[in-house]
Amino acid sequence: MIVIELKDIEKIYVSGKYRVKALRGIDLQISKGEFTAVVGPSGSGKTTLLNIMGCIDLPTRGSVTLHGEELQTKKPEELALLRRNYFGFIFQSFNLIPVLTVYENVEIALKLRYKNLQKKEREKRILSILEAVGLSDKWNMKPLELSGGEQQRVSIARALVKDPEFVLADEPTANLDSETGKSIVELMRKLNAEKGVTFVFSTHDPLIVEHAKRIIKLRDGKIVGE
Repeated sequence: MIVIELKDIEKIYVSGKYRVKALRGIDLQISKGEFTAVVGPSGSGKTTLLNIMGCIDLPTRGSVTLHGEELQTKKPEELALLRRNYFGFIFQSFNLIPVLTVYENVEIALKLRYKNLQKKEREKRILSILEAVGLSDKWNMKPLELSGGEQQRVSIARALVKDPEFVLADEPTANLDSETGKSIVELMRKLNAEKGVTFVFSTHDPLIVEHAKRIIKLRDGKIVGE
């Protein structure tokens, strides 16, 4: 079953008199349950592609559909609901809230997704995912008290705690040591196999590429091979 379809996607960024064409005529279908790596050199358009898939950005030209629904016609608040209900995001820059603890950063994603979830069930889910990413002993710390790798693990926990249908991960293992990176990839593979969660990564990590079921090669904003 096709979850997301992109047709003839072009994305142009304008800064003053400069125009940067980040994506050029992308045609792509992502089916339910994929574990897909998007690879390519820096500046090839990987992050832009993920942002368009996840309703964070809209294309300059072309169409994006999620479960057959056209996204360009959606209002900003409708796109926000889609992001909240369907997607888990793992960003290179972490995007954690500095005044909240590790526990609270993960909890806020769960509260937004499931407004009526009982506190006891929330706590169970949060502690379980923090244990899975190796942060059960850091639950009460603030992001700035953590290393870069630990902050990345918080962002991974936040993305996965709400059982998203679709996870978009931008270089998710870039700030992790090899052992932690391996355990995170294994966790994601388990979610993919047991719960059918669809994963799309942008990555340079051979470990993710090795386990990917599909590899999309991007260069200069174009798909140049699979």
